[in-house]
Amino acid sequence: MEGFIVAVLVAIAAVGAGLWFQFTGLVVSLVFLGVLGVSLWQVGQRSVHFLGKDEQLFVEGFSGSTVLNGPGTKILNPLSYRKTYIRKAVTLGATEYVKVIDSTDGSERVEKGPQLFFLGPYEEAKSKDHAYGLSTTEYVMVQDCLTGNKTVVKGPCMWFPGAHDAVSKGVASSLSKTSYLVVEDQLTADKYIVKGPCVWFPGPHEKKLLAQEAIALEEDQYVRLKDTSTGSRWIQKGKALVYLEPTWSVEGVSAKCPKGVKTAWSLKAYEYIRLIDSITGTITVHRGEKTVFPGPDEDLLDGEILMAIDLKVHEYVKILDQSSGNIRVEAGSSKGSKQVFLGPYERTVDGGKKKAIEVDGEHAVLVRDKATGQQRLVTEKQLFVPAANETIEEVRQLIRLADHEAMIVKGSDGEFQYFYGSEEKRAPGQPRSFFLQPYDEIVKLCWSKGRRRETRNLFIERFDCRPQFMSFEFNCRTSDNVELVLEGTFFWEVVNLPAMVKSTGDTSGDLCNHARSQFIRHVARVTLKEFMDSSHIIAKQVWEDDTQFYESRGVKIHSLEVTRYACADTRTSEILEKIIQETTNRMNRLSQAESENEVNLFRMQGQIEQEKLNGDLLKIQHEHNTEEAEVHGRAEAARIAAFMDGLKTSVPKPEDRAHMWQVLRKSEALSTVAQGKCSLYFTPNDVDLSIETKAH
Repeated sequence: MEGFIVAVLVAIAAVGAGLWFQFTGLVVSLVFLGVLGVSLWQVGQRSVHFLGKDEQLFVEGFSGSTVLNGPGTKILNPLSYRKTYIRKAVTLGATEYVKVIDSTDGSERVEKGPQLFFLGPYEEAKSKDHAYGLSTTEYVMVQDCLTGNKTVVKGPCMWFPGAHDAVSKGVASSLSKTSYLVVEDQLTADKYIVKGPCVWFPGPHEKKLLAQEAIALEEDQYVRLKDTSTGSRWIQKGKALVYLEPTWSVEGVSAKCPKGVKTAWSLKAYEYIRLIDSITGTITVHRGEKTVFPGPDEDLLDGEILMAIDLKVHEYVKILDQSSGNIRVEAGSSKGSKQVFLGPYERTVDGGKKKAIEVDGEHAVLVRDKATGQQRLVTEKQLFVPAANETIEEVRQLIRLADHEAMIVKGSDGEFQYFYGSEEKRAPGQPRSFFLQPYDEIVKLCWSKGRRRETRNLFIERFDCRPQFMSFEFNCRTSDNVELVLEGTFFWEVVNLPAMVKSTGDTSGDLCNHARSQFIRHVARVTLKEFMDSSHIIAKQVWEDDTQFYESRGVKIHSLEVTRYACADTRTSEILEKIIQETTNRMNRLSQAESENEVNLFRMQGQIEQEKLNGDLLKIQHEHNTEEAEVHGRAEAARIAAFMDGLKTSVPKPEDRAHMWQVLRKSEALSTVAQGKCSLYFTPNDVDLSIETKAH
């Protein structure tokens, strides 16, 4: 019918065009043909539709809508509908689906693939989605929104949801052998656990609350559990896997022990522990060798494993039983070590293990009996261990005094006893070495110290009785108001210890203070110059003028010397320094002159001695020459006498004999001169020589 209408319209248009061309001109005819062609084209557009395989023609008529599915050519009466349009069909793969809504009644349905789905005239594709591909460990929780029923679809499968299904996809819980789940039934509120190994899929009304690992306990481990529904408590020992029920809780969880797993106590032979029951207060003792697990209400009393008290032969320990208050003493055995384990209510007292005191010739023990409060001194040689009610107050060493030492002991009656190292000073029967007896104490004297003796904190208990030096320093003024700082030394000695203790408690301070007073008194009487000239004399007067003071303090002053003095004022000190320097220079010059004089005197004495020796030498030489001359003279006289006597008969006259002797002597002299290199000069008279002049 629609094709016939189109053909009629085309025929009418052709007849009209021919008539119009016949009665009008060419131009007008062409215009008419153009308009006619456009109109026919538009009519063809509304009438003829070409559809592909996946296309659909939606036709909205005047009273309803229809759809024409492709493929093909569809011809419509252009006057029989309002509008048309082409829409694509929904291509669904094997895992796809589309939710379709019918707009006439609002019903919904699901179209599954694989297919090429064409919508009806009143249908609308609400959503296109993929089906749920579920693996072995996956599931979907499906709730029908119309009925509210819930179902669980487990994999492996390909699942397409219904039109009114609300879907939530989840993964099943894979539980190992040590894993478990806490599950709650939301209908009954019951809780229970699901242990592995398994793959757990929840039921329609089940909810996974918690996934946990089972507590793995080794043989020496335990965990303390409590059932919160009943309040019961117990200890689960290893070796085991502990799966906690929903109402169970682990006690003792902390940062150091996050799982609450604790190790039992493995005790060696010398170890033990004490456990206290927090409910009953009962204390139990467990000794090694064994492994100890506590009860559900037991805790470690001492906080750690205790070691048995190992007592050597020279050791002991006091143990108090707190339940009865009794004290016992455990001492080492002479056969070897001894191990002591404390009881449930016992503890050590007095600091635990101690060493016995070796009492010998050098050591004694001062012991107090707490029952009576009395003290006694143990001096018998032994390895001393105190009794249960005895305490060691002190270990006293033997006091030995050297020859120069002395000591003061205050007895229980308050009397002083004086002990000396020197045999000359000791009383008859008094020992040189001794132990300090109970209730006796050594007397200590507090002496001043420092050059000015301004601090008094030097405690003396052994007194040195040898002569010794002690320095001092103090200020004084001369009569011309010059303040001096004097420094000096005492050379002193303690000679009477009882007198010293009786009269003073600060011997060094008394000596220096008294010397200061004396110096102030004596120096105030002289000028600076006089003091400089006579300082040593003043120092001697200071201690010689008041020897009774020192004797009353039991000391003897051997000497007191001023070693240095200086002016307290800076300017005066500078002037004094110049004076001292000039005096020193003068003394140096005098000393130099004296040295030169001594050298000259020594030289002169040497010359005098030399001259004396020369005189003695000349005297001796003279004496020797005289004696030699006498000898020669006597010999010569004897020769002359013999000569004269021998010629007495032949030459009777002595004059002739003398003349002959002289001639002989001259001839001897000439022969002697002739033998040497000497020259001999004779006067005419000596040779009896005459000179005569003769004419030739």
